[in-house]
Amino acid sequence: MTNSVNSAKDLDSILFDISPKIKELAGLCEANTGIDKELFVKHDVKRGLRDVNGKGVLAGLTNISDVCAKKIVNGEEVPCAGNLYYRGYNIKDLVRGFLDADHFGYEEIAYLLLFGELPTVAQLDGFHETLTERRTLPPNFVRDVIMKAPSHDMMNNISRAILNLYSYDEKADDTSIPNVLRQCLNLISEFPMLMVYGYHAYNYRQGQDMYIYAPDPQKSTAENILMMLREDRQYTELEARILDMALVLHMDHGGGNNSTFTTHVVTSSGTDTYSTISAAMASLKGPKHGGANIKVTQMFADMKEEVKDWEDDDEVRAYLEGLLARERFDKKGLIYGMGHAIYSVSDPRAEIFKKFVAQLAHEKGYDKEYALYEKVEHMAPEIIAEKRKMYKGVNANVDFYSGLVYHMLGIPEQLYTPIFAAARIVGWSAHRLEELINVDKIIRPAYMPLAEYREYRNLNDR
Repeated sequence: MTNSVNSAKDLDSILFDISPKIKELAGLCEANTGIDKELFVKHDVKRGLRDVNGKGVLAGLTNISDVCAKKIVNGEEVPCAGNLYYRGYNIKDLVRGFLDADHFGYEEIAYLLLFGELPTVAQLDGFHETLTERRTLPPNFVRDVIMKAPSHDMMNNISRAILNLYSYDEKADDTSIPNVLRQCLNLISEFPMLMVYGYHAYNYRQGQDMYIYAPDPQKSTAENILMMLREDRQYTELEARILDMALVLHMDHGGGNNSTFTTHVVTSSGTDTYSTISAAMASLKGPKHGGANIKVTQMFADMKEEVKDWEDDDEVRAYLEGLLARERFDKKGLIYGMGHAIYSVSDPRAEIFKKFVAQLAHEKGYDKEYALYEKVEHMAPEIIAEKRKMYKGVNANVDFYSGLVYHMLGIPEQLYTPIFAAARIVGWSAHRLEELINVDKIIRPAYMPLAEYREYRNLNDR
């Protein structure tokens, strides 16, 4: 065998180091792949499938959810306070409904998104029983899959586990509606275990104690996540209610968000449910999508170190201006948690969340941190408007407060995006079913080729 590798260290160097040769090839790739930005304008290409005003290209129809941020006044579209609808119901009314009835909302709203109607008491009890009996994993799955080579990145860890579940399903490739629904209900029920067990498995490999608790059939999804995550299994009623709220608010967000559109695209190819959900996970992992709340938390951690007096408006303003000037934090020029592709006046999810954040902050002794968040929420839109040319308004989005909430709940940063996924898997499932029921046509948009046609030359003649 030629060019044999002498040691594991040599192999690691070949596989994982960016060598001078790789840098040279990367430069060649960039030089021959770049496209003049003016050509996108010239040919009216909708970069990101959005026009210059941020409006998405119409790519499909959906009954599942709607994001509304504009209204018609005198025949013209104008921005308005944002609203989110699940199956035609305003999210504010749904949240008020399960809070007034004093029960957890995740299971009820999951039923609504999947089946199109709010459940009766009997239907909700039956659905809860259906989820409960599916809160299990195949024999030895924790040992053979979750405990093997656990990753520090929980999203990749969970995706690998989802793909492995394919091997345990005798009807994995059956895309009939009853079978896909069965698979989706299994994954929705199993997801909290994949998430929490994967986290504990990685920590165990790092020398920490290992504890794996089975879900409690009498508890809600939110309660089970907190119970399985904590060594003492203890949590307060307020903690469980707020996590439940977070799961409901993240459950779906129209058909055009990146991970849900990914679900439609991959489903349209005719592939299996496990591959589809894994693809959606890959999309949600991105820091421009589900990973945004981690950036908010990290930004505030840096701010609390750099700003000496959190109550000093001038000092906070200077820090925010430094962010936009690419002088602070990660020097990306962004105030994380501010702005949204759709909302311009307000994000209804952030509005709902905020009402409960103050209560949790007071219970946990985070009043000072919460006051800083409020200050930034009020200051940032004004500063962004001053410093940036904007086509629409800017407001705090749901990620702005969710990171703080998870921090106060004692949820580790590695699970922030997986918590999002534990909610959004319901929406992905509903959209996968919708795509299979209605369209049956592979999604294949057009790209304009720019490369000139060339004659082939033999290797020795180049």
